[in-house]
Amino acid sequence: MIKADVLVIGSGISGLSYAIKISEKMPDAKIIIVTKADEDESNTKYAQGGLAVVTDFDNDNFQKHIDDTMRAGDGENKRDVVEMVIKEGPARFQELVDWGTRFDEKDGHLMLGREGGHTENRIVHHKDITGAEIERALLETINKSPNIEILAHHYVIDLITQHHVPGKVFDLDKIDCYGAYILDEKNKKIKKITAKITLVATGGAGHVYKNTTNPVIATGDGIAFVHRARGKVSNMQYYQFHPTALFSKRDGMLFLISEAVRGDGAKLRLKNGAKFMHKYDEREELASRDIVARAIDNELKISGDDYVGLDCRDMDHEKFIEHFPNIYQKCLDEGIDPFKQLIPVVPACHYLMGGIEIDMDGQSSIKNLFAVGECTNSGLHGANRLASNSLLEGLVFGHKAALKTIELLTENDFNFDDLKAVPEWNEEGMKMMDEMVMVSYLRRQLQEMMSDLVAIVRSNARLELAQKKQREIYEAVTELYNYSIMSPQLSELRNLVNVSYLIIKHSLQMKENKGSFYNKDLAQKPLTIA
Repeated sequence: MIKADVLVIGSGISGLSYAIKISEKMPDAKIIIVTKADEDESNTKYAQGGLAVVTDFDNDNFQKHIDDTMRAGDGENKRDVVEMVIKEGPARFQELVDWGTRFDEKDGHLMLGREGGHTENRIVHHKDITGAEIERALLETINKSPNIEILAHHYVIDLITQHHVPGKVFDLDKIDCYGAYILDEKNKKIKKITAKITLVATGGAGHVYKNTTNPVIATGDGIAFVHRARGKVSNMQYYQFHPTALFSKRDGMLFLISEAVRGDGAKLRLKNGAKFMHKYDEREELASRDIVARAIDNELKISGDDYVGLDCRDMDHEKFIEHFPNIYQKCLDEGIDPFKQLIPVVPACHYLMGGIEIDMDGQSSIKNLFAVGECTNSGLHGANRLASNSLLEGLVFGHKAALKTIELLTENDFNFDDLKAVPEWNEEGMKMMDEMVMVSYLRRQLQEMMSDLVAIVRSNARLELAQKKQREIYEAVTELYNYSIMSPQLSELRNLVNVSYLIIKHSLQMKENKGSFYNKDLAQKPLTIA
């Protein structure tokens, strides 16, 4: 058994900034961060565009950023949350700088980018690898903190709640979290880590679909194990598809062509070079992501093509290479010269707006369990996330959750009897799985079903069929889980099945189209404006 004051699950911007804050204020607190891959592997690392924050108060202001966020979220956002996050943005951004994060400057002024849905240039960035730069700075700060321990390649199997405590009556209205059961991949053992406070910062669930911009770790783990612990999860029908991922014939993680490229002037074209965005929105390429993704999806259905083109040929070549060196190199590696030919792009699953319900301090419906970042439904994004608001959310809610955690640790009012009574993980009667092919087969089946039936454009018939197919996969996975010793692969599949169930369930409950959610049977008007 391992005891901690604070258990952090996930090593992206949310989890790391939260841990740093507590470490600085409470140097005697024992903080353990578990992450299921290498310590720097997270959705944060792959964020290209940057951080949306008001810094140029001569041309920009909080109200403009609030209005842009509300507009993108189709009014489904919680206004008090939006105002809080955006107004706290500059202070949290300054902390990143203080922790050593480098942002692009020219002549002593921040270079500000602009992305779809924003009315002003307000995206601070580090070339086109902003997330990787933030991750580097935060990990360097963490590694200087003697009271923080990072356990890499540790998979959380389930949260520990009072229903694991012998003799406890399980009350759905009063659930307490006492830590988690965690699989140490290297030693093939399931550890019990008890903690006074647990934070879930596990990122998104992109791999519930065939094609995603998310890294392979994004399997919805936090949402799934909070759901299984009977915590509240909501708005799972809102999944954002990024309009421009680099087309590949291979399924899996697709390379993202940042929104910022269109912000700097790139245009969308059909294979034959024809424009089409004017038919869908007066903002054309700078419309919000849901509109652009649906437009591309519709044009591909009409043409039968595999992809559309992103036209960068008329852009300033020098500026492009300076701002997007990583994208430029990736295109060259794939045999594409962006200054001579169209970049082939397709929409890909990108960002989940729903997730674990939290309040303004990041507290979930389960006592002593906090959640921050993409795995949450904080109310910031509403029905569709505004570009580059995700890193901002992680920072601000990481800060708020840290403050509340410090308050609770100072009070020290925890159920120590229950914490001591939590049993070890029981694998009696379980056997090693000799048919790993079953796991990979069921995972492929699930991803194909979700991509075909529950993607950018949905319908009642598709969703009802998806519900039926999902149930069949769930039963097969449950049977595997009931007799097998846990493995990372089985754990992820179990989580993806839970996530798919929630997406389908919440989609079927929708009575109107909002933001990223589009059911053609609920459509009040055609896709095109022409």
